[in-house]
Amino acid sequence: MRAQSKVSVRLSPYSRASAAKAPKSAVNKPQDEVKFELGQKVFYAGHGVGQVVSIETREFTPGVTKSYYVIRILETGVKAWIPPTEISKVGVRPIASSKEVEQVFSMLKQRKIVVEQTTWNRRHREYMDKIKTGSIFEIAEVLRDLCILRSEKILSFGERKMLELAKGLLVKELAIAESTDEPTIEAQIESLFGAPVSTTTSAAATAASAS
Repeated sequence: MRAQSKVSVRLSPYSRASAAKAPKSAVNKPQDEVKFELGQKVFYAGHGVGQVVSIETREFTPGVTKSYYVIRILETGVKAWIPPTEISKVGVRPIASSKEVEQVFSMLKQRKIVVEQTTWNRRHREYMDKIKTGSIFEIAEVLRDLCILRSEKILSFGERKMLELAKGLLVKELAIAESTDEPTIEAQIESLFGAPVSTTTSAAATAASAS
């Protein structure tokens, strides 16, 4: 039987496991009453940052009309037509506020660790579940965990892909929230974790432990 590898799991006051203790602003609120303006940037769970490019009304049958927000995803250019009543259900929310940005960076600095046994397949499912929530805090948690793990070992291909996915989503939103460019935000995030483990360093450490 294949042995499970140890991984470091970080506890965050913004995770679902401790949501009861999280600041009210740190937990996604129901957004049925949220109204977006034309040109407004938003975050669409599972897709990333988008922009409301139009607000349309369509008539399906005589006298029966329905309004839609037309949101264009900035990364892919794909457009989505979403009724206002479905906004919270599909995970569309406003871009993070200044206070939420501060909470994200505080979260990225956390280093409280609990070590438990788990496999990458299980962690992959857990990370994807967090990313699919659309919560900026859940996405930041995935990024933080993998960046810290990256400082301890060479990440697998799947781990690197997950890290890049979380970082891409977070960096783009934070850049818009902070009215700055993405390289600046990425540099700020990387500075919190230091240089990743290199192949040479890892190989030397393995050889030393074996001797």
